[in-house]
Amino acid sequence: MRNLILSAAFAGLSLLGLGAQAADIEAGRQYVELSNPVPVSQPGKIEVVELFWYGCPHCYQFEPTLNPWVEKLPEDVNFVRIPALFGGIWDVHGQLFITLESMGVEQQVHEAVFNAIHREKRKLATPEEMAEFLAGQGVDKDKFLSTFNSFAVKGQMAKAKKLAVAYQITGVPVLIVNGKYRFDVSSSGGEQETLQVADHLIQQERSAN
Repeated sequence: MRNLILSAAFAGLSLLGLGAQAADIEAGRQYVELSNPVPVSQPGKIEVVELFWYGCPHCYQFEPTLNPWVEKLPEDVNFVRIPALFGGIWDVHGQLFITLESMGVEQQVHEAVFNAIHREKRKLATPEEMAEFLAGQGVDKDKFLSTFNSFAVKGQMAKAKKLAVAYQITGVPVLIVNGKYRFDVSSSGGEQETLQVADHLIQQERSAN
């Protein structure tokens, strides 16, 4: 009986702690509420967007924290990665990501691309260099090159640029929840705290529906 009472007491304290933590999350502190909400890609689902760059060390560092969280997201949440396109090598790497996504192999090689740039110090600055590397990851070289230069990929590049402007981003990694709320590791107070803010806003959006 004593154990049951103690368990109930600890559970109550845990809930109080979570409530206090959630109460501390508010617009203007951990996140910014966009003045003009951006439509989500899948209406009816709560969208979480990550804007990133393959060459960004902070994005690379965030991956081991972010990915396990993404894998456990409930079915009513749609997670989307969008490359930030600020010109130069940002656009080149962004086109790489969009090409891999268009080919349906992005999830298969996403980590390998990050590792190639940050661990192996490969620049992956040209389509030919990318194709050579990806061939070692099981990606068809010729198909990659033809897709990289395709009209469809260029269209997705233009869309990504428009979204970055609409989200009013100035750096990466940054998360957007449901096209309404923008926040990052710095504003949230840490990597785990960023995901706590995301969870809070997801629940807030779910309760509003």
